[in-house]
Amino acid sequence: MARAYVSIGSNINRENNIRAGVNALRRRYGSLIISRVFESESVGFQGDNFYNSVIGFDTNEPPQTIAHALHEIERACGRKRGGPRFAPRVLDLDLLLYNDLVINEPGLQIPRDDILNYAFVLQPLAEIAPHRHHPVLNKSYADLWAAVDKSSNHLWPTDLNL
Repeated sequence: MARAYVSIGSNINRENNIRAGVNALRRRYGSLIISRVFESESVGFQGDNFYNSVIGFDTNEPPQTIAHALHEIERACGRKRGGPRFAPRVLDLDLLLYNDLVINEPGLQIPRDDILNYAFVLQPLAEIAPHRHHPVLNKSYADLWAAVDKSSNHLWPTDLNL
């Protein structure tokens, strides 16, 4: 069985959409490991703040099947693909990790670059998987988070429980 980690984010009706995404993941994968929900400013465009979290679960599905399932969940929640990369999101689900696999193929990159590029991904991942190691850098997520310059990241925990 593999351990997968998925980032989840929304800045449109964010509380309801985050809950809908988590509930859909729970129905499909069962027991989930869920970080706290963090609020962050939008990145790359002017827009409402996002809610973000990272979720872990065990699965026998291959990563390509998980990625397809995540797109289906997004679609069921009203996301329409094809717009600008940096834009408001009803729901954004991204497969970050799948055990220690490294995959770089069209439409699927694992580990996802977002882990190292965005505090709103790394902090919740470090919260629920602090001792796991990045499969390319071989550094723990706790160590990677500790090395981030926190003064330039606008990210704070919310009281939203999932």
